[in-house]
Amino acid sequence: MKAAILIPVLTSKDAVGADAIAMAQALEDLGIETRVFCLSSMDVERKTWPAERLPAFAGGPGDLVIYHFSTGWPTAVEILGRCRGFRVVKYHNITPATFFKDYSADYQAACEAGRRELATMAQLGCELYLGDSAYNLEELLEAGAPRDRGGVLPPFHRVEEIVQVEADTNLVDTLTDGSRNFLMVGRVAPNKGHLELVEAFAAYVRGYSDSARLILLGKIDPRLENYTSAIRQRIDEFGVGQQVVWINGASEAQLKAAYLASHVFMLLSQHEGFCVPLIESMAVGTPIVAHASSAVPETLGDAGICWEENDPWLYAASAARLFSDDDLRNELLMTARKRYQDTFAVDVLRQRFLQHLAPVL
Repeated sequence: MKAAILIPVLTSKDAVGADAIAMAQALEDLGIETRVFCLSSMDVERKTWPAERLPAFAGGPGDLVIYHFSTGWPTAVEILGRCRGFRVVKYHNITPATFFKDYSADYQAACEAGRRELATMAQLGCELYLGDSAYNLEELLEAGAPRDRGGVLPPFHRVEEIVQVEADTNLVDTLTDGSRNFLMVGRVAPNKGHLELVEAFAAYVRGYSDSARLILLGKIDPRLENYTSAIRQRIDEFGVGQQVVWINGASEAQLKAAYLASHVFMLLSQHEGFCVPLIESMAVGTPIVAHASSAVPETLGDAGICWEENDPWLYAASAARLFSDDDLRNELLMTARKRYQDTFAVDVLRQRFLQHLAPVL
């Protein structure tokens, strides 16, 4: 038996890439010869092979192929159609194109193409369909994937590396000046709810204290400059420009510093297929206030405060309650840490991964 991981672009800093690399390692630890096939790779030491060579390596009836589906890629459909073994589709979600219609025609077109491929992938007849969340899995099932071949497997991640790394002390010192720090971690993209977050932060400043800071940590995409400009405009409209800190990408030491120095992780994203920063917050120990959209309530569980409403004052009040109620804060932090250990720790995920593959292993 041979195993192949198929992914368009492999990068260790990306949530999808981290999942793919960990799966490959888990299979290799079982003594299974495993290769990763892709179009390109970045910032990874692992050797990769061209995607078109996959069927020659692991296309037989006794082989395993796992495709990480997060964007439209007709080549993957063609490759999976040629393979005769145990084929797994791991669906990481594709953002609905409507989020990009006012900001990027290219992103909108790419998301539309990817969403159209959902039905093709779901009806390909693969042996197993896995979603990062039940929310993701349901999209596959609605698109035609057989329910008896579906399952849920949260993504492997690099959270333990963040937990164990030494925090950037300079950044901790800079952020620890008496201000209440609101943190958002995630790429700067229209589905992530930055505009709503700025409004909620401004509500806190106006209603509770101007001694507060909003930290926006995530890569800024030049192709989404219109969205970044909209965020800056919203910041100016509310007059909080001096209280917003942008961190355009970060090392693990800087990321940990931001979590440790922050008093609340506030996620007002409008669409998430899982949301790894939520479990980072659980593990490091930053209390969470979130908007209950898409897969967020499923990932968060009872480890934070979560509201369906979009009222910025509600989120501001929730943060203020966390800051003033030590018992609530400590209870949520303990619940969050336990949820991470019981549900999202790497050993737990590896066990679930191998259980899903039991028919072929």
